[in-house]
Amino acid sequence: MKAFGTLFKGELVRLARYNIISASLFVAAFWIAVLHFSEIPNLTGIFVLVLLIDTTVMAMLLVGVTMFFEKDEGAIRSLLVSPITKAEYVLAKSSGNLLSNVQTLVILYAYARFFREIDVALLPLLPAILLIGAFHCLMGFLVAYRSRDFTDLLTGIVKYTIVVMLPVALESVGLIQNQILESLMYLLPTKAAIILIGASAGEGAPWEIGYSAVYLAVGTAVLARSVLAGFDAFAARESGV
Repeated sequence: MKAFGTLFKGELVRLARYNIISASLFVAAFWIAVLHFSEIPNLTGIFVLVLLIDTTVMAMLLVGVTMFFEKDEGAIRSLLVSPITKAEYVLAKSSGNLLSNVQTLVILYAYARFFREIDVALLPLLPAILLIGAFHCLMGFLVAYRSRDFTDLLTGIVKYTIVVMLPVALESVGLIQNQILESLMYLLPTKAAIILIGASAGEGAPWEIGYSAVYLAVGTAVLARSVLAGFDAFAARESGV
């Protein structure tokens, strides 16, 4: 991991150059507007949903977008001859995008804490956001691997949103109340994500929180293995080797 520090700094530079940081701040401002114009006295419920979207869909999108920008710049080609490992590259890119998740979390939490009412503890929320974000950053890699162009990337993320995230969001607001469907949702990573986020507000049974943490931790390890295994083929294809 000797090159990680250099790669991480380079990732932050690219995030700024590609206007990813600016876009992240814009998204945070949008979420603040959503919270501001909400007529709900206590923002805890909607705050949990906003963080669910930001740490899942947005994490996947940011990774995919930066990878496509790198492809256009020919950066992927240079990686093949650079003295860095695949693990260093994946870790640096994931860390840069996790920083965006943390940035959004801090901004939204500060707004909700100082200007509205919210019952969420920040300290237990931070590791949950990092774990959820790491899982979905790696999902972003896999979606990017399978995408020929930016349209394919967006299509893959939209499919994930509809199939994996939307049912959990609908259940959380009470629009899905079928017991069988509610039980099946424990198979979804977004269900584990919303449980961990909700735990910072004192929600969820101990077994649910433990199950969700193990689910995402094991899932992250499995995804990391898949991302590393598929990187060479992706890099060769995108560089034209």
